[in-house]
Amino acid sequence: MFDPAGDQVGKIRDIVVNSRINNKAPTVLGLVVEVAPRRRIFVPMSRVTAIDPGTVVTSGVVNLRRFERRAEETLVIAELLDRKVTQNSSGNSVIIQDIAMSQDRTREWVISRIFIREHGAGFGRRGATSTVEWNAVSGLFLESEQQPVDSLLASVEQMRPADLANLLQELPQKRRLELISGLDLEKLADVFEELPEDDRVEIMTAMGMDRAREVLEEMDPDDAADLLSELPPEQAQEYLDGMEPEEADDLRRLLAYDDFSAGGMMTTEPVILAPDATVAEALAHLRVAELSPALASQAYVVRPPTETPTGRYLGVAHVQRLLREPPSALVSGILDTSLEPIGPGAPLGQVARYFATYNLVALPVVDENDHLIGAVTIDDVIDHMLPENWRENEIDEEG
Repeated sequence: MFDPAGDQVGKIRDIVVNSRINNKAPTVLGLVVEVAPRRRIFVPMSRVTAIDPGTVVTSGVVNLRRFERRAEETLVIAELLDRKVTQNSSGNSVIIQDIAMSQDRTREWVISRIFIREHGAGFGRRGATSTVEWNAVSGLFLESEQQPVDSLLASVEQMRPADLANLLQELPQKRRLELISGLDLEKLADVFEELPEDDRVEIMTAMGMDRAREVLEEMDPDDAADLLSELPPEQAQEYLDGMEPEEADDLRRLLAYDDFSAGGMMTTEPVILAPDATVAEALAHLRVAELSPALASQAYVVRPPTETPTGRYLGVAHVQRLLREPPSALVSGILDTSLEPIGPGAPLGQVARYFATYNLVALPVVDENDHLIGAVTIDDVIDHMLPENWRENEIDEEG
């Protein structure tokens, strides 16, 4: 979406419609537009002055208040696509694949036509497709028992986890759970880390025990521990009992610490190496795509064992230093031993001052015997310094 001067306003994420009585075509109320920073707003169709392939132009100043879906409103991409309806002429059940809108004689935007697909004849064959008038089907705004999410998944494939978390908060509970059931486990775990506390507890409770345990095992340990701490103790224990023993043990250790301490904020899975590891091996571990930028900035060198809690902590190998050394060199020869690790009981204020004083992005955490038990990253610190509801109350451009 662009303003009249050609400056980009944001990206269109969905279309808001509602049904009308007296057999009139459903009204297109407006567009859901994503603007910076990660905020979805509502732009009425009365503000739209032009629609071209890939481009929508709006007039005037847009209202940056966050979009909140009303009960009588329906989202086209998130809710209508893939919905099962009845074709009036045949009485057969068909699936909505796409929706067309146009302006009527009063210049009001309405749903005019629907692209539908019949159910396949089996053996993976897709049914015939056709385009019909909007009133050639029945049940357009009636929820089906189990609605597929093929089109919705395609529309969110390139979304970042934080943006997908915002979308989940806008969906009705039924559609939210259907989308969650279609997401792959890795992406779903990333989304859970971005959801507000109340939403992720509600979703975790509704999604079923087996799926919930899989998500917890896929999440970063510190985020999974935070989520478990928000659940009733007996429910959290039930999840832990069903997880892989090693995963559960990590989470139990984290749950023993105060949420706003180094131990409560740390992850138990930083990059850890033995002293005889080479620079090439270190860089191979640090370039793993799943690592956050903060964790990929340094590797911790310890005496065996190299699983937390490790043997004695020796020092840190920074990625910038590793890039300047021969691949065959040993990491033990290029350690930074000047960075003092912190204890798990250190409070948030002390940890934050440490990060600020030494311009850190990650910090090792050791126990009283100098065994590495985890690492705190800068994003963990910022998460804990912000208000509890910061994910729900997004800042405005002037804030």
